[in-house]
Amino acid sequence: MATARSEAPDTVTTAPQSPAPKNIEVPQDGLDERDRRILAFEQQHFAQAGAKEDAIRSELGLSAARYYQLLNALIDTPAAIVHDPQLVRRLQRVRDARIGTRTLAQLGRTGTQRSHDAH
Repeated sequence: MATARSEAPDTVTTAPQSPAPKNIEVPQDGLDERDRRILAFEQQHFAQAGAKEDAIRSELGLSAARYYQLLNALIDTPAAIVHDPQLVRRLQRVRDARIGTRTLAQLGRTGTQRSHDAH
């Protein structure tokens, strides 16, 4: 016995889209407020050991580890370079020097271990 099927229309009715709220600011330079705050924070100088980490927590509400993750990703973005080229290039140089020093230290330890193992 065949059953009759009624065909439903393939159209879906949705509510009209409202424009974005006027109080949300879309950044023109590609940096959000947190990115700008991180770059501004990096322009400060801290004399005492640990003072920067304390300020990261109190001023930005981030752990030091998370802050440095965000900073390292941020300084590789074209938007950060356009925003403050001198600061970003300095931060890149400092980071690259640390990476180079760390790599040399690791190679030195590896080479030292191998030379001790050979004797």
